[in-house]
Amino acid sequence: MAVALITGATAGIGEAAARAFVEAGWHVIGTGRRADRLEALAGELGERFHAAVFDVRDEAVRDVALDALPTEFRDIDLLINNAGLALGLEPAQNASLANWTTMIDTNITALVSITHKLLPGLIACKGAIINISSVAANYPYPGGNVYAGTKAFVRQFSLDLRADLHGTGVRVTSIEPGMVETEFTLVRTGSQETSDKLYGGVDPMTGEDIAETLLWVATLPPHLNINSLELMPVNQSWQGFAVHRPG
Repeated sequence: MAVALITGATAGIGEAAARAFVEAGWHVIGTGRRADRLEALAGELGERFHAAVFDVRDEAVRDVALDALPTEFRDIDLLINNAGLALGLEPAQNASLANWTTMIDTNITALVSITHKLLPGLIACKGAIINISSVAANYPYPGGNVYAGTKAFVRQFSLDLRADLHGTGVRVTSIEPGMVETEFTLVRTGSQETSDKLYGGVDPMTGEDIAETLLWVATLPPHLNINSLELMPVNQSWQGFAVHRPG
């Protein structure tokens, strides 16, 4: 019986991943702050899904929830660090410091904390860690500032975990998606209109697309490791360098 813990399972990629893994026969622990959404998901997915309600930034509440896991969910084989957020698109000089620290606390500090907590068990079972980074880790863009920096950390942390875990049998992967249409962008922009305009005509990826990728990575033969995987919709690629000519 394989058990996956998926952070941020109340929406988007995390919610889609919870469905995909349960449908594939896994037991899934889904975490999140919104109890109503997790309870609804538990009602839909049944006994293979366990709702663990906590904010990933709150280590004390997290530990209580994890220590109280039912027997059939205690031996975690896979950690999917999906919980994260982006706040604001302002240039750095106009950005909110509170937004910056919230992104760092969620996307970096909470991620490394839960990883550190679960590492002994993952090593014991030769499990796997999949971290959700972003193409923002690799390609700078105006307004990316701290969000992109946190995702660059996630990518590099994943690669260095691989180095540290060499010989343990634990697999580590950084998944780096481009444009995925979920409520993630609505949170960032604060406007459904802005979100719709961003994705209009793009045919972006969906949470389900990324969930299928996560399941594929997780179910590869144990002697294979995907170090990093970058995904974009066909209609997204790159632009050239910005050049400013004063005067």
